[in-house]
Amino acid sequence: MLNKRLVFGSVLLLLLFLLLNVLPTVAQVPEPEPRTSSGGSVTDQGTVFIAGEANYTFPYFRLFLPQPFVVLYDVTGQVVDRNVDFFPAPKSQVFGTILTDPFVSPFQYELQLPARPQGELRDVDQNGQDNGGVMIFAVVLASNTWGDPFLEERDNFIAGILNSAVISTDIDSFLQVEGGSLLIYAPDSNQSFPSGFGDDGLLFTGDDPVAQVAAGYTLIDLSDPNNFIFDRTPQPDVALVEAEDAELDDFSALGYVDAFDAMIELLRQKYAFTDYKQIDWDQIIADYRPLIETAEEANDLQAFRLALAQIALSIPDGHVSGPVDIDEFRTQVSGGFGLAVRQLDDGRVLVTYIAPGGPADQAGIKIRAEITAINDTPIEQALAETRAWSSASTEHNLRLDQLSYVLRFPIDTPASLTYINPDEAEATVDLVAVFDSNGLQNSGYRTSGEDLTPGEMPVEYIIRDDGFAYVKIYGFTDNLPLTVALWERFIQTIMAQGALGVVIDMRENGGGSGFLGDQLPAYFFDDTYLIGKTARYSETRGEFAINPKEDDNFILPGNDLYYAGPVAVIISPNCASACESFAWAMTVNNRAGIIGNYPTAGLGGSVVPIALPDDTTFNYTNARSLDADGNINIEGIGVVPTVRVPVTEETLFSDSDVLLDAALDYLRDELNFVGLGETVSG
Repeated sequence: MLNKRLVFGSVLLLLLFLLLNVLPTVAQVPEPEPRTSSGGSVTDQGTVFIAGEANYTFPYFRLFLPQPFVVLYDVTGQVVDRNVDFFPAPKSQVFGTILTDPFVSPFQYELQLPARPQGELRDVDQNGQDNGGVMIFAVVLASNTWGDPFLEERDNFIAGILNSAVISTDIDSFLQVEGGSLLIYAPDSNQSFPSGFGDDGLLFTGDDPVAQVAAGYTLIDLSDPNNFIFDRTPQPDVALVEAEDAELDDFSALGYVDAFDAMIELLRQKYAFTDYKQIDWDQIIADYRPLIETAEEANDLQAFRLALAQIALSIPDGHVSGPVDIDEFRTQVSGGFGLAVRQLDDGRVLVTYIAPGGPADQAGIKIRAEITAINDTPIEQALAETRAWSSASTEHNLRLDQLSYVLRFPIDTPASLTYINPDEAEATVDLVAVFDSNGLQNSGYRTSGEDLTPGEMPVEYIIRDDGFAYVKIYGFTDNLPLTVALWERFIQTIMAQGALGVVIDMRENGGGSGFLGDQLPAYFFDDTYLIGKTARYSETRGEFAINPKEDDNFILPGNDLYYAGPVAVIISPNCASACESFAWAMTVNNRAGIIGNYPTAGLGGSVVPIALPDDTTFNYTNARSLDADGNINIEGIGVVPTVRVPVTEETLFSDSDVLLDAALDYLRDELNFVGLGETVSG
């Protein structure tokens, strides 16, 4: 799950400390001489046109900003009132033009200013009198994901990744303007604006020195905290600054050892679950720094990558990952015996797949055979000793990974299998591993028996003959506007056709945009319930903190898109990260039944990369997802089924989709039909 909100979109409510009664004496200075930051003649008409460059490192730019544009963005209510619910009215939004490829940094843009902007006025001269005030804008990069062509509140989660103003997201300086440039508009020449931050270092407080401004637009350059530049150049250059939260941590220019040291210090501070998972960073240094030193001395990229991969595997967090040595992986797991296995709730490990003509088939091993030992090692011990090739946040996902690889070996490796065919005595057979891609593909947790192809739309649905609707969300990493459009078409369809209930299949959803994971469920709610909280690292506090202004609440789409009928959500261990945000949100107020064999993957937070030498990347979790009470709710736990379908021989080998059957039974129960399902506490 990626960072849900940045800059403007990272907040939900900020209480403003207003100095209404006793105001300090305001330092009034003369109107500053017009100054330019970009050359050219200065006239009294003020700024009329803006152009500039945007340079960024944000690694998820294409995902979150698939249709980027620049916009004149009214920030008055946010930066003056500190009102995090403030959103610029559509009439105030003026779009610019991106001149070069926005997916290649840097890109160029331009924006023609309107003669009479439609932003809100604020009196910021601190003199205690109502003088009308000025409008305050920033130039912002945004992308429209929801609704009509204008930005709405739900588009705000990503607005501000690139922004002419530097606006803090740290808990102790939340929404404070700290630098960059603001564009103001004065309707007449009787207005004033701060000319510096004042002694308290904060903008729009009582100690701000102020200066009179001319009518029209003025660009305010905040780079000198004591002496702002009031730029009336008709066509100034305005750079868009990348938000600190969005910047890529880049150690790629360092040597292996220095990059490792920098990475560990960053993780020591900003990895979200150090205490929760009892990570000993000093021990990691002791274990792996010598390997990094050896790799640097030998200029051995493969050794460097292998050490990073081992570090990632030592941290039980599915969001943590290092480089994967594809050649090593292929060498170690390409061989098999033409079979795959699953484990039942009672502990037995049964064969679920036999490749026709493969070694297991030739040896007489049958479907439903129980594997009791491998190389004379009891199967439970063999599973526990099996290497997983990726980190897992939960014990159930780790075990499913081990089941995938317990029977994988290098090609030509001999092994003995002890097994019990149905209605036969235990037997042992000696086999030799052969190239076995089908066995590998059939290993692991199979959800609904379908093989995905590149052609799936992000959201697909049908209205069944029995009146129930079935919708499958494949992920939150595809085209986000398309995902939302398809989702809203689905909601409109089920409302128009009067669907009796809805089954939402999340079994193949590996995550992506956490904001979509939070907000697509809002179509099933009639109130802005609190979904949960987020803990992020605070630079000022030096620790993780929960900012109450970042609480996650539903943003309702409107009554015409509210479905009130019963809902069942099918989950699996493959439902990870933002998928789990969706599933968790559907548990709010017990809105839906959660149907599954297992909990979800247990990846509860936002993941970001670190750039390392030689195009190497290390990913880690930098924020904690929490419930409404501030407790860890997903990481290491997963979203737990409220209707658990047991893994038995009957359900494992059923010809029907037992989870879909259980979901439909749940809906019938909700509609007072007779249904089946083992109900457990979630």
